[in-house]
This record gives sequence, C-alpha cells and structure tokens, in this order.
Amino acid sequence: MSLIGKEIEEFQAQAFKNGEFIEVSNEDFKGQWSIVCFYPADFTFVCPTELEDLQNQYPALKELGVEVYSVSTDTHFTHKAWHDNSEAIGKIEYTMIGDPSHLISWIFDVLDEETGLADRGTFIIDPDGVVQAVEINAGGIGRDASILINKVKAAQYVRKNPNEVCPAKWQEGAETLTPGLDLVGKI
Repeated sequence: MSLIGKEIEEFQAQAFKNGEFIEVSNEDFKGQWSIVCFYPADFTFVCPTELEDLQNQYPALKELGVEVYSVSTDTHFTHKAWHDNSEAIGKIEYTMIGDPSHLISWIFDVLDEETGLADRGTFIIDPDGVVQAVEINAGGIGRDASILINKVKAAQYVRKNPNEVCPAKWQEGAETLTPGLDLVGKI
C-alpha cells in the first residue's frame, strides 16, 4: 500500500547527531520539510557512499527548510561507532536514527523481513507529516541525493500552488501546468 498522501504513524527512537544521542519521533517531521533516507546497514559498501552524498547536499536542503534523517536497523550506538571510524560517515551532520526494533522500517514499508534490514527507501515529508514522494531502490543500486533538491522544490511549489503541477524535469522558475480540459490530448 502506498504511503503517498498519508501521515507517518507514531514512533519514538534513539538517534545520533553531532556527537550526541537524541530522541526522535514522528512529531519531529512536523512543522518543516523532511527527508527520511533508509539504508540497509552501517559498516557496509554502498551505504556510506549514499550517506556521504546526502551530507554533500545537506546545506542546500537546509536552505530549502528541509531536515534530513537517515535510518537503518542498527542501533544509535552503532551509528556513533561508524561515525567515529569512517571518514565518509564522520562528515555527517544530519540525524542518524537507530531502528533495532524494525518498527520505523515497518511503518515506512521498507523492512525486508527475511534479512531484518531496511531497503534503500527515500521519503519526502511535508510540514504536516504527510509523505509527498517515495523512491525505493534494490540493495545494489545507490541513490543520487542531488535529485532530491528539485523534488523538494517541486513539492514545495505544488503545496503553495495547489492548482498547478510540475511537469517532468521541472526546474525552479520554469513553466508549470494547470490541469484542465483544455490540456487533454494537447501535451
């Protein structure tokens, strides 16, 4: 079942951010735009490349009013150890949520129950805590975080302009579409 248009269910979890352990809940996704990026496991191969790439985009996402959260089924303690021992992960400034109970991965429908690991899922959540975009990749396919910039801009534009839609490859400032009978069969 798709999570698009649905509010995230309740959860509480421990996380690691900027050298500290913190508590995070679904309520943290409200009042701002959020990106939640699930990945299979700490101390692996594709995951650090993705999380470092996400950190490289973090300043641009922050400028758009977006907070970033990464999630794996590891503990917050494991996140700290990885942060302390990996050059790539040591750069991360965003929140790294631990999900050893698998509840968050289950809520977001990215839990591989056979392995107990999360799939590579990326979610854009609006300030009401409602999912606006979802991307899920197979384990061997890394993501490109730069794509999130335009997706967030499009989601923010549509939220502010509910009678308009953003066409494929839309860039900020480009023309949008206003759905109506006059466009049917003419695009």
